[in-house]
Amino acid sequence: MCGIGGIISFSSDLGGRDQTADRFAAALHDRGPESGGRWLGRHALLVFTRLAVIDPIGGGQPMVGADAEDGAEPAVLAYTGEIFNFVDLRRELTGRGHRFITGSDTEVVLRAFEEWGPACAERLRGMFAFAVWDAAKEQLHLIRDRFGIYPLHYTLTDEGFAFASEPKALFHTGQARPVVDHDGLRELLGYTPTPGLTVFRGVREVMPGEIVTFGRDGLSRRHYWQLPAREHTESLSETIRTVRELLEDSIKRQVVSDVPLGVMLSGGLDSSIVSTLVDREVGAGAGGDRLRTFSMEYGYNLAHFRRNEMHESPDSPHVATMVERLGTDHSELLVTTDDLMDPLEQLAVVSGMDRPVVGLDTHVAFRRLAARMQPTATVALCGDGADELFGGYVWFQDPWYVRAKTFPWIGPFHGMEMYSGLVDRQLYQELDLPGYIDQRCREAIAETPLTGTETAEERRMREITYLNLTRYLRTVLDRRDRMGQAGPLEGRVPFCDHLLVEYVYNIPWAMKNLDGREKGLLRAAVTDLLPESILWRGKSPFPTAQDPAYRQSLRKQLQVISEDKASGIAGLLDAKRVEAVLSDPSEGLGAGVNRLSIEAAIQLYYWTTDCGVELDF
Repeated sequence: MCGIGGIISFSSDLGGRDQTADRFAAALHDRGPESGGRWLGRHALLVFTRLAVIDPIGGGQPMVGADAEDGAEPAVLAYTGEIFNFVDLRRELTGRGHRFITGSDTEVVLRAFEEWGPACAERLRGMFAFAVWDAAKEQLHLIRDRFGIYPLHYTLTDEGFAFASEPKALFHTGQARPVVDHDGLRELLGYTPTPGLTVFRGVREVMPGEIVTFGRDGLSRRHYWQLPAREHTESLSETIRTVRELLEDSIKRQVVSDVPLGVMLSGGLDSSIVSTLVDREVGAGAGGDRLRTFSMEYGYNLAHFRRNEMHESPDSPHVATMVERLGTDHSELLVTTDDLMDPLEQLAVVSGMDRPVVGLDTHVAFRRLAARMQPTATVALCGDGADELFGGYVWFQDPWYVRAKTFPWIGPFHGMEMYSGLVDRQLYQELDLPGYIDQRCREAIAETPLTGTETAEERRMREITYLNLTRYLRTVLDRRDRMGQAGPLEGRVPFCDHLLVEYVYNIPWAMKNLDGREKGLLRAAVTDLLPESILWRGKSPFPTAQDPAYRQSLRKQLQVISEDKASGIAGLLDAKRVEAVLSDPSEGLGAGVNRLSIEAAIQLYYWTTDCGVELDF
């Protein structure tokens, strides 16, 4: 995890803008607290903050290209991420005459750009977001990995163009204003995660797999990668073998690190697979250290767990099974309701994410877990992406969800206002969230890569998979990236290796759903790795707080913020609905308001009161 930011201007001399560089660095400090750097030219300013993972000594940035030594105009790189095939690329580039000074993957990216230009992105296998200023052509290129694992945002300005890992850096340096209008609220409250869009007016994100170029001719955008649709020709046994090989290769590449490494272990299928394969790769370190694994659980859930549609069993017993099997050095974090209700933690979530989120409790818990991990692990692998790819969620299995004409993760709420139940009724009507959600869903479905030979069932399952990979997964990856800053902690997601994703996406649903079981194909590929209790455990997402005291505390907090008439929240909430929740013995359920809507109201308060957000509607 690192941070980048910068400005391009053809009307101003940026060479003396040290104070602006300082403000960029301050806003991005949490992404890279160990060191940083800057490069100031006449038309370009680039800033970098670092959390060192590969070659801590030699990977400083911004990194200037080799041509600068000959007096020619250089290429200058500000890069965040990890390139998992950098050893292979370094060997190829050396053969093409490039000389390397460091052992970092950063220099590999720079030399790759010098060799192939922006098209170098097609050769990179990893998680990354970077900016290259090509001084000779007076062009800036922003390039993001295929799944948006690392964030990157940009905006057009009066003097040109500005970019940063996070929107807050653009606001902190005066390059943009945090203005939220009706369109921003629709994107926020609809929970549609639309690639390329943010909730702020005039601020966009570089889309996954996209190259954004800015120069004297203006702005241009193009995709260097899109999920391909292909006919699957391998037999079931060949498919099982290939899935295993691709997964093992991804893990092998992603355990490379010059800093301490660990695994997030939930006791579920996906994280247990990752933990087992990582343990096989790294084993005991040179000093005899065991693999470090980490988990979290809500203290209340340990003794009072209640099975529901999404969670059939608590994590802790299954974590214990895997820890005993692998002999890892394990640490479990217990999160209390007091932890979840800590105002500083709640504000840190909203500020860290640059927006309110769905699932405040899970974000606070993940943030605390990252903080717990960092003293002994700077890099953490996890199982994120497997459910989206192999069909692990309930909405891949239940016919009701499969037939639903909306985003499948909205289906579980059966028509309830998932996140907007306390929004002012007139404003709610103006936003027309049902219409917005329907429009975004139809647009996303229309993008789905198809071969043209699919049956109706196969087509629908490809659509649901595509929605999950391009929309829902974004929320999971954003949480891991932004909340990981509490460590800071770099999260790696081996199930998001693009070679694995391309292959599995094109496997027919009947194979993926082998034996009529969610992730049946994945289970078949790892039968020798896991104990039976883990291998056949049902899907259980990131745990949520079940303590009744949590909801009661949320209601008390809602009452406090509703009484603050001077805050920006006053015009956003519906007074009658708020009163109904506060006076309802069922704590809001009788009023038709779920817990997510109460959490949203609290976060909107922080957002408008403490984060400087400007509402314009």
